[in-house]
Amino acid sequence: MVKKTLFQLHWFFGITAGLVLALMGITGAIWSFQEELLRAFNAEVLKVEVRQEGVLPPAELVRRVEAAQGDQVSMLWVDTREGNAARIFFTPAPGERRGALRYADPYTGELKGEVAGLGFFNLMLNLHRFLAMGDTGRQITGACTLMLIFFCLSGLYLRWPRKARNWRTWLTLDWAKKGRAFNWDLHAVFGTWCLLFYLLFALTGLFWSYEWYREGLNRLLADQPAAGEQKRGEGRGGRHGPPKVDKNAPPRVVDYDAIWANLKAAAGPDLATYNLRLPPVGGQPATLFYLLQGAEHERAFNTLTLDPASGQVKRHERYADKSFKAQLLQSVYALHVGEYFGLPGRIIVTLASLTMPLFFVTGWLLYLDRRRKKRQVRAARGAVGDQGNAGDSWLIGFASQSGFAEQLAWQSAGQLQAAGLPVQVRPLAELGEAQLRNANRALFVVSTFGDGEAPDSARGFERKVLGQPWALEHLDYALLALGDRQYPHFCGFARRLQAWLGERGATCAFSPVEVDNADPAALALWQQELTQLTGARPVAAWQAPSFGNWHLLRRELLNPGSQGAPVYLLGLQAQMPATWEAGDLIEILPRNGQLRVDAFLAGLGLDPHCPVLLDGLQENLAQALASRQLPVGREHLVGLHAQALVDALIPLAAREYSIASIASDGALELIVRQERHADGSLGLGSGWLTEYLPLDGSVSARLRRNSGFHLPGGSVPLVLIGNGTGLAGLRSLLKARIAAGEQRNWLLFGERNRAHDLLCGEELQGWVASGDLQRLDLAFSRDQAEKIYVQDVLLQQAAEFKRWVDEGACVYVCGSLHGMAAGVDAALQGMLGEVRVQQLIEDGRYRRDVY
Repeated sequence: MVKKTLFQLHWFFGITAGLVLALMGITGAIWSFQEELLRAFNAEVLKVEVRQEGVLPPAELVRRVEAAQGDQVSMLWVDTREGNAARIFFTPAPGERRGALRYADPYTGELKGEVAGLGFFNLMLNLHRFLAMGDTGRQITGACTLMLIFFCLSGLYLRWPRKARNWRTWLTLDWAKKGRAFNWDLHAVFGTWCLLFYLLFALTGLFWSYEWYREGLNRLLADQPAAGEQKRGEGRGGRHGPPKVDKNAPPRVVDYDAIWANLKAAAGPDLATYNLRLPPVGGQPATLFYLLQGAEHERAFNTLTLDPASGQVKRHERYADKSFKAQLLQSVYALHVGEYFGLPGRIIVTLASLTMPLFFVTGWLLYLDRRRKKRQVRAARGAVGDQGNAGDSWLIGFASQSGFAEQLAWQSAGQLQAAGLPVQVRPLAELGEAQLRNANRALFVVSTFGDGEAPDSARGFERKVLGQPWALEHLDYALLALGDRQYPHFCGFARRLQAWLGERGATCAFSPVEVDNADPAALALWQQELTQLTGARPVAAWQAPSFGNWHLLRRELLNPGSQGAPVYLLGLQAQMPATWEAGDLIEILPRNGQLRVDAFLAGLGLDPHCPVLLDGLQENLAQALASRQLPVGREHLVGLHAQALVDALIPLAAREYSIASIASDGALELIVRQERHADGSLGLGSGWLTEYLPLDGSVSARLRRNSGFHLPGGSVPLVLIGNGTGLAGLRSLLKARIAAGEQRNWLLFGERNRAHDLLCGEELQGWVASGDLQRLDLAFSRDQAEKIYVQDVLLQQAAEFKRWVDEGACVYVCGSLHGMAAGVDAALQGMLGEVRVQQLIEDGRYRRDVY
């Protein structure tokens, strides 16, 4: 919850304050090298010849420039070593903070000409600090600076990886990524590089934004003044306004010779720069800042407070005598622009400032992508509602095992509604004679489960509806059938539904569209047929959720020493914030291992490093083949050039896995058994995840909602039944229940041997000890002469199981379809009867995620 809230605040503030921070970054970078740039473009004005006799004393310099300007000097800034022109400020006009600025030769007193570009840099500073909007702009930049601190800290928390000690995870950019994943990588990796600099900018920049912050820093860092001394800044004008002037005060008198003598006595031969600031009237002290050669940085000034009329020193503050914290306070500006760390620091700080727009741009791109996906979801579901009466509306019925058919039903409804047609969307379980008789037009989106069976949620519909002698001559319908051609009865349930509708006189608007494993071409055909049926202009093709980049955090063997295949607990972490519900699935795109690719290329005479195009991007041949199905027979491929070879091969299909964790765990976990074929080769998906994918390696994956296996609403008992890696889906449900404080949980789990195959055994026993798992019954098929399976244990506990069901328990089954799931289903019907089992299915109290 905290992470989700921080993420929402991070992007909301980012898309609002990001533009201001981008402007502040650019203008700050430009201003930071103002002096060097001005000198480069105004060398004839700002550079002077260094003379052996040294710079003029202040008295003579002031006399000459005042005579030339016709005005009194209020401030001198003189460099005694580098051949730079002196900066002279003259008495400001009433209401102004500073007077006219002129540059002069400190060796001759000659006033120099105008400086080109000075107005531009003043504008940059005005934009940087005030957005050229005065005090209102200062409040805005101050607020955005506070937000920058929040961005740094929340961004660090949001991207904190499990392997925090791996510097590559923090600091390296994967240039092979593209689209949203690459934008996220840019945002996160460059943000890590710039994090400390942005915190430095913010914590020092607030010094000029808020009086309370400045006073707080002074109290925290300043050394205590000696008794009777005035704190620096007391009695002076505000930082952003003109100095306060007593109209009855005497005129200012300045003894420049005495001031110069005291400066030379204090600084000695190492004087490098001095800055004399005179009060506007008499009776007030003057301040003289001076810098010594070899100073720690350009702002490591020493300070003399003097009586301007006599030159008498009232206070002398040496930078070297201050405590470290007081030195930091004096160096706020040097820290802000990087001067504190010398020229390398200034360059690094400037580069960090220039990258500020990158975060605004990538943040907006990520926001727009997120908004686009939300619009797609709303278009598919939220924007569709019941409209009109039943006869006027299109009835859209769906039967879904994993949620895909439901998703397509809502997308179909969205397409009809976009054409101005009213719709009603219902699961088949809610359809009966009245709904079918009242409907004139209908779409059916149905999947087939297992070997030609109806999805669990539609088993009651098939039993109660199919075979009924209802007259449906008035009904025009279309059918979208989802299935898998690996099974002999492909789209079996959909075909039985079609046959019954035909027998009852319903008219099929166009030939049923059968979809094998979410085939995009078949889905596009269905969309095209709907477009022709409704008469609406074609709409954009439906887009499946894109695959994102995930990283393998850990891989733990759960059954060392087992007689069966190795089972691993895998931890994955998404590049982008990801969330899911207990019971959901993840689809992973596997890749061929390097040995498999090398073996396939052997004898084809092709260079594995040869560049080819794959989905519009350039990769080398070996990389491209890793994502393609590699046939055993290659005779038909001999002689093809590299690009033709890639084009001739079919992409690998995604593998689907039950998620074994909940989002608040901080990582997505899977329980995967390593499959090994008869020839010794590893299964494609399991081999990639358990063997070939390196730790911290990248894997393409996407989450898929599995609403049919989500937890029930309300506080009811839960019976969880599974075997082997089916523990994954049950584990996520258990974790969610425990997090919600629900302890009425019963797990029945089966495997081979207790000694080696009790997957996540310590965790399960810990839940039993804490009371979060009320019952744990285990079946180990190889621990005794007679094999005992989980359905056998269920039958042994028949009386207790019936009591739980009578008390409202929901039953969840996860694991292998053939064997375990079928055996459990038979056991349930034997204990409860077929009618009651069907009722549990229709009530959503018997749910399965089996494979």
